[in-house]
Amino acid sequence: MALHSASVSSKLIFAPAGKEDHGQAEQFTRGALTRSDLDQASPIRQFHIWFEAAQRSGLVAHPETCCLATASLPSGRVSSRMVYLKELDPQGFVIYSNFGTSKKAQDLCTNPWASLTFWWEDLERQVRVEGRASRLTREESQKYFDTRVRGSRIGAWSSRQSQVLKPIRGDTGAEEDDGRKVLDAWVEETEKRFEGEQDIPVPDFWGGLRIIPESMEFWQGRQSRLHDRFVYNKKASADETVQEWALERLSP
Repeated sequence: MALHSASVSSKLIFAPAGKEDHGQAEQFTRGALTRSDLDQASPIRQFHIWFEAAQRSGLVAHPETCCLATASLPSGRVSSRMVYLKELDPQGFVIYSNFGTSKKAQDLCTNPWASLTFWWEDLERQVRVEGRASRLTREESQKYFDTRVRGSRIGAWSSRQSQVLKPIRGDTGAEEDDGRKVLDAWVEETEKRFEGEQDIPVPDFWGGLRIIPESMEFWQGRQSRLHDRFVYNKKASADETVQEWALERLSP
């Protein structure tokens, strides 16, 4: 008897392989990972090594792209979105966003735990980061905010991130647009507010979020899905300034 009794034709997607509707998935054959390849003391340093390799490879268009996942309590519902890593320091990973009205802000208010996942397909590498998140100071956020193009700074002030944009209706009650005009009006208001100004202050509701890792996994694809996986788990320490890590290989 076949393992899958349901007809393949009843499925909208079944075992896709790249551009093919159906087929055998490609094998991972571009590398291997052993304990000796890794920085034994610091997953932050190890991430920096892999990140620089991704940048230099010419194969990864945006190695800073990652998936940020958060979860609200008490429901436990998880939400995720693609973001850009903007800073890495000895403490952890920093992204910037709206923390006033966004879904991530709502989640983090109830649950400080978050995760990041980086996927560098052409290198067949993945990095997973799990830890607690905390906001950067206004001064730290302003330093990054000043590097953004003016339009992005105006946009940060204008957007009530994740709020519903209701369509504008005409005299007959018919929808004149799909809600975009509301956003455009907010942008126009902000442009008038900062007209002629180049030094735009960072909004109170916008800024940096640092994920301070408690665990980090480095994944290298291998043939037959027998991947190499190593995880760093932070050891408990009475001295918060000392970071010690346990490094272990995981079964794929």
